Amino acid sequence: MRDAHRLEPVSANLGSGTVLAAWERFVQGEDQVPGVRPLVAISWHRSREQYRVDPRLTEAPVAVAAPDRTPEHDVVFAELGFRAASVAHEVGNLGGVVTVADATGRILAEWGDQATLARAGESHLAPWFCWSECAVGTNGMGTALEAHGPVPIRGAEHWCQAFHDWVCAGIAVRDVVTREPIAVLNICCWRSPLPASAESWLANAVTMTQHPLKRRARDNGAELVAAYTRARTRSSAALAAVDTAGKVVIADDMASMLLGVPASTPAVDPTLRWNAGLPELIAAARCATRQAVRNPDWVGSTQIFAPLADEPTSISIRPVFSSGHLIGNLVSFGASDGAQLPQAEGPAHPRVQPRRLVATRDNRMVLLRLPEVSFAESQGNDVWLSTDQGRLRAAYPSLDKLDRELADVGFLRVHRRYVVNLSRIREIERGPKGELSLVMDDRPNEMVPVSRRNAPAVRRALDL
Repeated sequence: MRDAHRLEPVSANLGSGTVLAAWERFVQGEDQVPGVRPLVAISWHRSREQYRVDPRLTEAPVAVAAPDRTPEHDVVFAELGFRAASVAHEVGNLGGVVTVADATGRILAEWGDQATLARAGESHLAPWFCWSECAVGTNGMGTALEAHGPVPIRGAEHWCQAFHDWVCAGIAVRDVVTREPIAVLNICCWRSPLPASAESWLANAVTMTQHPLKRRARDNGAELVAAYTRARTRSSAALAAVDTAGKVVIADDMASMLLGVPASTPAVDPTLRWNAGLPELIAAARCATRQAVRNPDWVGSTQIFAPLADEPTSISIRPVFSSGHLIGNLVSFGASDGAQLPQAEGPAHPRVQPRRLVATRDNRMVLLRLPEVSFAESQGNDVWLSTDQGRLRAAYPSLDKLDRELADVGFLRVHRRYVVNLSRIREIERGPKGELSLVMDDRPNEMVPVSRRNAPAVRRALDL
């Protein structure tokens, strides 16, 4: 792309023969797919094992429900519509179409070549139809909602055979606080390669669209700090302000010790906010968000385990609004005001227990049987698996997600950074202060620490 506004045609070899052969084997039940990009192979795995999409599907289903919309969503939809319409003429001249869809994969609008639009309508590549991965498997829009950055899907990389004549690239716009998708922008062509500049144009469009979201998030951070300051004058309880994703914007001295974050240090910018590393706090903040959206006067309470506490700590959560829009919560420690937080709502699609775990090695996807995995470890933004095939990067965005996938199949969370295969524990070592470590039965006999809060669960699981 010579600049941010031009799309130029290009010829390219799509390599559909190799991919098609791999696709044919994979839909028949094989797991090894050499020659297929890891992103695509992992998406195929989700389509087959998790979503169970029929690869013979010929058209997308009707979208049955719309997600809750916020003012930020409306801004994103309007901005993406403007950008899609501004490039529609150029895309149309190349025989392509450009679409905007919401976070469920429901197409909201499309522009482009009339003949291609008519052909797209035959597969329901049109407004009001759903193109999420759980609806139609691997495709530009749906797979972009599951990944980060531009996602090109070419020919036989599509999960459904009926879509193998399409070439597309999508990218999701994500909330700058929660990182949840808001919308997706997509360009697709029929039996021809995408413009060379398509992916860079998509990335630029999303960057420009997120500018107002970042400004709004910084303003909301300042409002949260102001709400925290006002609340501090009315109560002596340990207090913290967290955003809607559960990240800490500011905490007083006592709360900062409980959360393991700097004291009285405002983090207004969403990229600089503190991650307390407490899954229960994050879950509570997100649950509070759902409750407050339904009832602005709602106040709730629950208990969490803080790193320095031997017993659960009671917390009270009070939503904070700005101009009628929820921006975060005030968390008071040692308080139990309001209703008990309800159990987290179940997923939109029933969870299927995994037969395999997906990992990556170099440019290949590795499918691991569960007994091959000794333990999983979180390091920074990555999850690593200690396996019989060595140390591999897991194809999961977080240890929390992997923990949920492995619930009730013999794995246990023993530390905020570790999930272990109970059947692979060889020895248990007790430290001088009573702390536990697990000696695994892998070749180096690696040791995994057990946190104090998880020690009772480990003893119960091992009948100690």
